[in-house]
Amino acid sequence: MTNQENILYRYAELLASCNRARLVGTRGAKEIYNLQVKDCESSLEFLPSSGRVIDVGSGGGLPGVVWAVHRPDLEVTLLDSVNKKCEAVREILAELEIPNVSVICSRSEDFARSNRESFDLAGARALASAGVTAELLSPLVKVGGKILTFKGEKVHDELETIGEKWKMLGLSKPEINFYGGESKCIVTWEKVKPCPKVYPRRTGLAGTKFFWERESLT
Repeated sequence: MTNQENILYRYAELLASCNRARLVGTRGAKEIYNLQVKDCESSLEFLPSSGRVIDVGSGGGLPGVVWAVHRPDLEVTLLDSVNKKCEAVREILAELEIPNVSVICSRSEDFARSNRESFDLAGARALASAGVTAELLSPLVKVGGKILTFKGEKVHDELETIGEKWKMLGLSKPEINFYGGESKCIVTWEKVKPCPKVYPRRTGLAGTKFFWERESLT
């Protein structure tokens, strides 16, 4: 194993043994490493050449911890709203001694208001539908940056629902990048314009009153 692989396998062991909070759905270090850590490595090619990246709804730190280990030149933020999970991940990171990653406990809408368009990339692995995820991530990313999310077989249905309305968030049309067959993909968008000031909206609205169903930005 390389040094990076050793760190990430130890990370999988710590996730598996964590008693403070259930951080991942898969049990057992080997399963976590093979099924989740390795899956997250599929996103490495989309990371920026330098700068700041954020993993929104990070939970146990996937994919953000994988990014931090493979790319020590990046400043990585893990964002989650559940304090128990955040504290558990901080303990894991302290043991692993990964210097370029920090954990913030906050709702993404609240965090975006005080850190607007300050990241080069924002990503999420198991946050929400593609449209809801895009609304939550776009306010965090600089023009010229990128957002990404991991998706499965229903990706086409999620994207087709929105049609051409990604521009309402300052985003390009999405690009679907399949890996490991046709059942898994990473969807990416370019941030082509500033996100309108109306976003982020009040907490919870992204998932109940969809941006693409709105007639205007007011």
